[in-house]
Order: sequence, then C-alpha cells, then structure tokens
Amino acid sequence: MSKLCCTPGREPADIPSTVAPRSATPRHKRMIPLPGGSFLMGTDDEEGYRADGEGPIREIELSPFQIEATTVSNSQFAAFVKATGHVTEAESFGFSFIFESFLSEENARVSQVVHTAPWWRAVPGAFWKRPEGPGSSITSRQNHPVVHVSWNDAQAYCAWSGTRLPTEAEWEYAARGGLEQRRYPWGDELTPGGRHMCNVWQGDFPNLNTGEDGYLGTAPVKSYRPNGYGLYNVAGNVWEWCADWFSAEFHRTGPRRDPVGPPWGTARVMRGGSHMCHASYCNRYRVAARSSNTPDSSAGNIGFRVARGPVEAGHA
Repeated sequence: MSKLCCTPGREPADIPSTVAPRSATPRHKRMIPLPGGSFLMGTDDEEGYRADGEGPIREIELSPFQIEATTVSNSQFAAFVKATGHVTEAESFGFSFIFESFLSEENARVSQVVHTAPWWRAVPGAFWKRPEGPGSSITSRQNHPVVHVSWNDAQAYCAWSGTRLPTEAEWEYAARGGLEQRRYPWGDELTPGGRHMCNVWQGDFPNLNTGEDGYLGTAPVKSYRPNGYGLYNVAGNVWEWCADWFSAEFHRTGPRRDPVGPPWGTARVMRGGSHMCHASYCNRYRVAARSSNTPDSSAGNIGFRVARGPVEAGHA
C-alpha cells in the first residue's frame, strides 16, 4: 500500500528556503531519561511492508538520551509561535491537507481532491491554529497534539526549545518501552481483552469511523496507558517526524551504533501511525512500521515529539 494513503505530500520542487531559527531557549525540562544500550530494531513480521524497509531485524546500540513523554501540544506550539513569530509552511503555502470528513461544507467546496487518495483534500487556509480549515479552532484542544507542522517547522521549534527530533532508532527504542520484538508498545494484540490501547480507525475506511476508541480525530497527548518507558501515544494519534532522511535500503548496511540514517534524501522519516490508520489499508501503527514525507509537507495527522542528547554532528 502506498504511503500516500497515510499522508499526502507536496512536490519536492515546492520546498522553499528555510529561515535560520532564533537562539535556543531551554524548555522541556522533565523529559524521560533512557539508558540506551542494545535492542532489536525492525521486523520481519508478515503483516509488515517490506517495500518500506521495515526489515531485516538488526541489533542496534544506542547511547543514553532523553525523550519527551508526549508529542508537542497545541499550547506548547502556541508558546513557540508567540515567542518567535514563526510562520509555518502550511501558512506560507496557503493550504494544508485534511481528511474529507472533517471539513465543513464550505471548506469542502473550495478544497482540491488528492486524486491518488481522494479522502485527502488540500484546503486553503488550513494550518496548525485552524486544523479543519477556516472557521475551525484549537480553543478546546490545547492539550491535543499540534498538527499541520512540517519537518522544517518541527526543526524550528526544536531550535527554540533547546531540543531536537529523535533519530529513527531512538524513536523505535523508546516506543518499544522495553518490550523486545513485540508488534505494539504493549504486546502483540491490538485490543487485548477488548481494550483499546491507541487512537486508530475503527469501522470501514474511509467511509465510516465508529470512534470506538473514544476519538474520531486526534486525542489528547496523554490519552491511553503509557508504554513501559512512560511514553504516550506512540501508536496511532499522529505521525511523528524523526530526524533521519528516509531510505528503504540504507539501514541494511548502515551503522549499527547510534545510526542517524542516510546523509541525504528527498523525504524524512515519520513513525507511529495516526488516527486514520486501519488494518484494511495501512497498519503502520505497528511499532516497527515506517513512513515518510517531504520536509515541507503538512497534514491534519502529522505532529512530532522532541528529544535531547548527543547526536553525531552533521548527520541528523
């Protein structure tokens, strides 16, 4: 299944030059310290997508680092925008991508269909503060994950907050929560004992989401039970940007100690799946699943969490 079903992207030629961020201000002072060490990354699971480069399983060694328990929330991102005046790429481009069922009649009328994934619409005026386009608001969603942020926007936030994006290896190590080679952060069953553990699609995609897990769109950043390391919502809810360039092959022969991905590429890694994922078309909410998008792309199901700690200069 094409990754376009997960999140649509802009054409690479559309990428504008980025503006240097302002000097860092230390924030996120209560991040989760992780000891690092070795873990088995990737999967050869028959439910996986080989074309995404989920396998082979390989032993990875990581240095200690810190990671945030949650994705960055609307209130945290609002503080960043207020302090810096940052204008997101969705605002600069004048549009972002939204799932069709979330649109008002007017916003649906003026939107453009993504023909290869018609449930996605390019909506003028959609950005992080107007997540369903003009007329929508985050007023009641201050503790929900910020969305419609590009990789470049996330980098700007990190520069301001004294943090960085996690590498893909760090993200998977943290998301596993100490469980080795399990399908999900809590084990191998999606709904153990009938209990919903994450925010993904229930019903018939893309026609009906029953919302049995409690949410039709995003959920608050501390929804559901955290994993063994204390991280929330590493499966479903929103896709999370990672530092690495995406490649389906580089990791097969790449470094096994503190890997940071290939030195260049056209798309950045995203992990974790989103509230739009469903087993019938895209079960990328598994902990080893991967996706990607161009660094300037944004959508109503893309967010990020931050990390801190040493990374090889010039790579991540």
